[in-house]
Amino acid sequence: MRNSARYAAVRRMLLGTTAAAIGAVGMLMPLQGTAQTATVAPIAWTQPANLADLIEVVSPAVVKITATHTNKMAGNMPQGMLPDNLPEGPMGEMFKRFFDEQQGGGKQFRNSQPMQALGSGFIVDDSGIIVTNNHVVADADKLSVTLKDGREFTAKLLGVDPKTDLAVLKIDTDGKLPTVSWGNSEKLRVGDPVFAVGAPFGLTGSVTSGIVSARGRDIGAGPYDDFIQVDAPINKGNSGGPLFDAQGNVVGVNTAIYSPSGGSVGIGFSIPADLAKSIVSEIATDGQVERGWLGVSIQNITNDIAESLGLDKAKGVIVDSVQDNSPAKEAGVKSGDVIIGFGDKEINDVGDLTLAVADAEIGQNAEMKVYRAGKTVTLEPKIAKLKMDTTTAFAQQAQPEMNFDAMGLGLQAEGDSVVITSIDPESGAAEAGIQEGDIIISVNQKPVTSLSEVDDAVEQAKEAGRPSVLAQIERDGTHRFVAIPLS
Repeated sequence: MRNSARYAAVRRMLLGTTAAAIGAVGMLMPLQGTAQTATVAPIAWTQPANLADLIEVVSPAVVKITATHTNKMAGNMPQGMLPDNLPEGPMGEMFKRFFDEQQGGGKQFRNSQPMQALGSGFIVDDSGIIVTNNHVVADADKLSVTLKDGREFTAKLLGVDPKTDLAVLKIDTDGKLPTVSWGNSEKLRVGDPVFAVGAPFGLTGSVTSGIVSARGRDIGAGPYDDFIQVDAPINKGNSGGPLFDAQGNVVGVNTAIYSPSGGSVGIGFSIPADLAKSIVSEIATDGQVERGWLGVSIQNITNDIAESLGLDKAKGVIVDSVQDNSPAKEAGVKSGDVIIGFGDKEINDVGDLTLAVADAEIGQNAEMKVYRAGKTVTLEPKIAKLKMDTTTAFAQQAQPEMNFDAMGLGLQAEGDSVVITSIDPESGAAEAGIQEGDIIISVNQKPVTSLSEVDDAVEQAKEAGRPSVLAQIERDGTHRFVAIPLS
């Protein structure tokens, strides 16, 4: 029986042979409008006319990885994996044999064959250190690596980092192995030529080329998303393989694709080398990754929030809450602070701060710039080590009623809490996503514990001529800032 999810209009898939759909995107439509002309200086296309020389140098260091799951039998694999419209002739027969092997070779073997997932990897140290994706090797009982020359080795898993989907393996050989070198992904520009080498569908040594389509993509894969988007064809089995620049340096680790069918449609994603190489080095040395921890819950600044704060533009991140006994708390960070700089980095969004804190030196003070009450303040939190079980704890609060025509809300007070009990469906609050049961924590960055305090804050906003108020809302144990338009 076919898996209906596989036939969804558009879905995002991890590239290992056992990967499943993990998301969907809308259809892109062409834009219509008046044609614009611009004068552009003629610049030659720098993509190599022939990649053959580069391929000869780098391909020996690219490997095929086979992950065997003895506790998962082939009979548990999704049915209908065989693509529709296979080509006629030998090529079609080859793909049919491949999928038959993946599913156990037929009914008589379906319940007795261990499941194998295929992926790619590349050697970064001649002693046998290999980089790949975590989702290629996750939960495998046996890992084997096949080199371009056909030699096969049993691999040891040195460690993984699920947050970035990276893994590091080690194989032992008698001599030195061919390697590839890390490049500088920070220098990549949209339009730069790139090429990928890997083992899609188990076809070892496959090469595809294209260009960088976009930088800094957040595809919802994890907290440290900063993907390079490429149009070089990438397919199942390319996971963990290298993305090379025009000089043959590794600038990315191929990890995911957008696809309606599981095959390449020209939208692939790679982990930038500048992020991957430090993580790989830590795993190879210590078997794990240590990251910095600040102890704040944050969200991006929207245009409405920026307007309500009097900011010129939607830039930086606003602090929703600060954890007790955290570096942020000890440094004096407050809810409502807008973080605009960390170390030597400018903070434009949540991703910028997340990556900057993760890379910060543990045990050292970091210079952090925040916008507070119309002024820029410099704080120096001492960065702590992120623990895997670190969570933010919020107290759930419960629910006489008062209507505020200015916000379109019905409010009820109980104890020190102000709860939203009704919402005018035609109000700006409804459009902003406010829900019944939400608790108002603060208005215009002033804590509110009574209806009168909410009323005072709204009146002050009106007198200041502001079109909206900035309310901090608690919902399901989490805090968020929402700009509520005033009528």
